Amino acid sequence: MTADTSTFEVHHNGVVISVACAGRGRPLVLCPGLNVTQADLCELVELLRSHYQVVTFDLRGHGLSSAAGQYSFDAFLGDLVAVMAMLERLDLSAPVLVGYSLGADLAVHYAAEHPEAVAELVLIDGANPLPEPFITEAALPEFRAMWEALATHQEASRGTARQVLLTGQQIFDLNLEIDVVRSRILDQYSMIGCPISMIMSTSMAGDNTDERARRYNRDWREGIERLRRERPHVRTSWLDADHGLVVTHAREIAQIIRNTLHPVRRVTAQLDHRPGE
Repeated sequence: MTADTSTFEVHHNGVVISVACAGRGRPLVLCPGLNVTQADLCELVELLRSHYQVVTFDLRGHGLSSAAGQYSFDAFLGDLVAVMAMLERLDLSAPVLVGYSLGADLAVHYAAEHPEAVAELVLIDGANPLPEPFITEAALPEFRAMWEALATHQEASRGTARQVLLTGQQIFDLNLEIDVVRSRILDQYSMIGCPISMIMSTSMAGDNTDERARRYNRDWREGIERLRRERPHVRTSWLDADHGLVVTHAREIAQIIRNTLHPVRRVTAQLDHRPGE
């Protein structure tokens, strides 16, 4: 964090959520994805903060937020709801809500349930109404091994701003749940009235030529085409990247966000003090 970044905590349901705010101007809330922390998004924040008042936070069990007894889609959605409620108490105008990966799915569900609380949605490589589940029965052992290896690798970051406290089994279970969430997400889109922009990777599963990667990349594109048929007003930008685009292509993403967002409707307050002060 830079010297002019405000940091504070949001407490809800026994969980402590670490929040940071940087920059001045129109409020923009950046919701990270699974296995992603505020620290991982620092370059994107730096690129946006000269144009927006950027609010970031860590989901439970990630980064500087506390561990929790439950990790589920609804539990993570509760973290976002708590952060947004804090901003509402500070009388900020409805912010732009930007979500990455799982964070995009959380943003869609939040906007569907709180239509007046979000000015615009920007969804980065997530919230995709896939034509079929990513995790098939045949692929279960491979995915389980992959996330066990990821959890083991993440142990090296324990005690830092990049730590992720979830086990391999918890990551595995969450990805199964995300497949189910995305199978129903078109219903959530139907309840959203604000402008929606998508920033998607062309090779979500990488540019390998094996059949598995080709299927995942094909389904990724077909899911967005399905969304645009249902909601033709959704704007979509494609980046030649894999699912790590929020780190590898931060500059391009920041530029797309600046070029895409509609003019602000009214002057906004500034989040430059701790809640209650």
